[in-house]
Amino acid sequence: MMEKLKTTQPLIEISNVTKTFKRGKQETTVLKGLDLKIYEGEFIMIMGKSGSGKTTLMNIIGFLDRITAGTYHFRGEDVSSLNENKKSDYRNAFFGFVFQQFFLIDSLNVQQNVELPMVYKGIHQAKVKKEKAQRYLELVGIGEKMKDKTTELSGGQQQRVAIARALVNDPLLIMADEPTGALDSETGKVIMNTLKQLNEEGKTIVMVTHDSDLTTYASRVIYMKDGCFEEEVMSL
Repeated sequence: MMEKLKTTQPLIEISNVTKTFKRGKQETTVLKGLDLKIYEGEFIMIMGKSGSGKTTLMNIIGFLDRITAGTYHFRGEDVSSLNENKKSDYRNAFFGFVFQQFFLIDSLNVQQNVELPMVYKGIHQAKVKKEKAQRYLELVGIGEKMKDKTTELSGGQQQRVAIARALVNDPLLIMADEPTGALDSETGKVIMNTLKQLNEEGKTIVMVTHDSDLTTYASRVIYMKDGCFEEEVMSL
């Protein structure tokens, strides 16, 4: 599969990427000259301990942060120096985000939480929003929870709402940062099986985790340490 993928243009290509944070006169380099290609349809898992740079890398890939040096090409276009408005456009057009913390809005019901990305994208027809919210909530197995308050849901159900919200604009990539980190192991398996199913249906997934038990779900696992890539493992 990967040989076929590698004959095509990478969806994402970063070259010699460095990220440095400055606090006063002190500089901390958290990414050190990274090279990475990601192809459409992959399930990439980035593994590493806290402080390894994995979340910073994901934030750069997802246009939530910018590189200090190096280049970033997305779908063949150099996006290394986009302004904030352009980065926001790319996030809205191509990305869905799932985090360890669900970031649901308690004052809105489940349907309204899932509809939010459509509002940001300029979709205002109530019927269209409701139908899409229903479709993706059913996809993640909680279609009957449309009118429930998010505070009435279990942790696993809240994460499924977050996944439905990430999917509602049909993103090219799903970016998942420790999506099972706040869940018990059985619920975590349900969430990972959902992500795996989405990948098998064609979604590209980039996931950050420190849980080695989850690597069986990935097509490729990249291990990070101290801002560098330490090892890369392909699944059989």
